[in-house]
Amino acid sequence: QLQLVESGGGSVQPGGSLRLSCAASGSGFQYYSEGWFRQAPGKARERVSCISGTDGSTYYADFVKGRFTISRDNAKNTVHLQMSSLKPEDTAVYFCAAEYGGTCWSTDESDYDSWGQGTQVTVTS
Repeated sequence: QLQLVESGGGSVQPGGSLRLSCAASGSGFQYYSEGWFRQAPGKARERVSCISGTDGSTYYADFVKGRFTISRDNAKNTVHLQMSSLKPEDTAVYFCAAEYGGTCWSTDESDYDSWGQGTQVTVTS
């Protein structure tokens, strides 16, 4: 398993941008698919985006398509989520998660082996 640490959360006005980062420690980072999930108060955790470890393919939930961009740097064991045009409904705790050997096909959090502690994103005027 990897150890994951998120950073970059904060408070921003609607229409603003934030860049989340996830630093991974442990071996075999390139073999993991990396996902970003979020959980708003009183709501279930949902996957926002994922980037495959096999070929770097990217996946986005419909509610963030065109606004969020996921990327990874295997040399630095990091994953980033660039969030733009943020909306109040994007307010949540954002988690990065890793699935060994995954291809991002699963949006089910139970399929992800490693989790970070989460970082709060608040979008408010």
